[in-house]
Amino acid sequence: MRSPSSSLLGLFALAMINVAAIASLRDLPQMAKYGTGCIFFYLLAGLVFFFPVSLVAAELATGWPERGGVYVWVREAFGKQHGFAAVFMQWFQNLCWYPVVLTFAAASLAFAVDPQQGAARLAENKIYICTVILITYWGTTLWNFRGLKASAKLSMVGAFSGVIIPGVALIVLAVLYVAFGNASHLHPTVDGFLPDMARPGNITFAASVLLAFAGMEMTAVHVRETRNPNRAYPLAIGISASVILLAFILGALAIAVALDPDQYTLQTGVTKALDSMLSSFSVPYLGRIFAAMMALGVVGSVNSWVIGPSKGLLAAARDGMLPKWFQKTNEQGVPTRVLLIQASIVSLLCLTFTLQPTVADAYFMLSDLTIQLYLIMYMAMFTSAIRLRYKRPLTPRPFCIPFGNTGMWAVAGLGILGALACITVGFFPPTQLASQGIRPHVFVGFLTGGILTVTAIPYGIQHLFRHKKYLLPDNEEPVSERRK
Repeated sequence: MRSPSSSLLGLFALAMINVAAIASLRDLPQMAKYGTGCIFFYLLAGLVFFFPVSLVAAELATGWPERGGVYVWVREAFGKQHGFAAVFMQWFQNLCWYPVVLTFAAASLAFAVDPQQGAARLAENKIYICTVILITYWGTTLWNFRGLKASAKLSMVGAFSGVIIPGVALIVLAVLYVAFGNASHLHPTVDGFLPDMARPGNITFAASVLLAFAGMEMTAVHVRETRNPNRAYPLAIGISASVILLAFILGALAIAVALDPDQYTLQTGVTKALDSMLSSFSVPYLGRIFAAMMALGVVGSVNSWVIGPSKGLLAAARDGMLPKWFQKTNEQGVPTRVLLIQASIVSLLCLTFTLQPTVADAYFMLSDLTIQLYLIMYMAMFTSAIRLRYKRPLTPRPFCIPFGNTGMWAVAGLGILGALACITVGFFPPTQLASQGIRPHVFVGFLTGGILTVTAIPYGIQHLFRHKKYLLPDNEEPVSERRK
């Protein structure tokens, strides 16, 4: 008989869940377009966003290890209503993100099947893209019905096959490519390290680098399923943060070495870079293997996200913020009904690809909406961390941002300012996609309408059901607190 501790996550598993969830190679092509300028953007994003998120999440997760993550933190700071709005934002933005990331999986799979003719044709075939999205997402949803341990195994496989192995190969190949006398497309200059910040439309793509770093708080829902969480959770965040930042910078530079920006699209940049370098060494067939591995890596990444935000929504449901129907779990503690609703909405979002002139249009517009929604949620998380320093000063925090409240204001305040700046930048239509049919007024209207609609939904739900018996009065303790 297995001991209870055997079902808990260890330090390595927790770190790999973070790597699988965040460090996808799909985001490298858009930053490789900036050449050495990507170093500036990655370091800037790390300073004003990635590390503030990591530090704040570590403090909140160890101080409030209750299942629910962002929902619990915002609830404790500002009340159940705003906690529900925050976790709904986190949950819903993932629904927009799944089609975006699975587009990369579909392009990688197309390259693995036919790297010559099929890859380019299928990467812009909307029916093929939608089919891959539906099969993959429903498959990972059903896999997560098996529980956290099974989910963690798939995430670890995805981290190694889709990120670590092809990522290392991409970097090593770039070094060998130049060492053997091939012409590099990357031409470092002093000016190149500081991109032109006077063109807002030009840095909209760069703002999307925040989405590449988003998600470090997601594993907080697994704190109670982790061995020695007070030590393991902050350490896992530190390990994964260092690996992710290094992989992003070196991977983007490797693509810039192999290809000019006009030689690839957002979906195909990694596979084309690998193919170019492998062909120079007369082993092009390896590119198909790496492409298949990257497709599996995306499956692992999606798998990491399927269960995480849904547990936050489950915690909100158990607090009475949703009908009891949403509280249903199976014997593994998985909120099966929430997962099925997720999969149904993702299926409907696939129609986005049929309404846009090209897959690239839908890819970017959904990606930018996802960023905006996530940044709003992060602002709620940062402000909650500051408020809890004053509202709950005596709550034990095994990991605590140093230098007292001043340190918290500095870290969380930096994150808030970074989020606000990137929300503003995100409304400037990207010049890179102007030739592909994105009209400025359509782009801004899509973002504005999407943000207002999604923000209003959780408060509308509360207003609609506030008189129903399954919603708790404002002054009643949540279910999770009464059980203690």
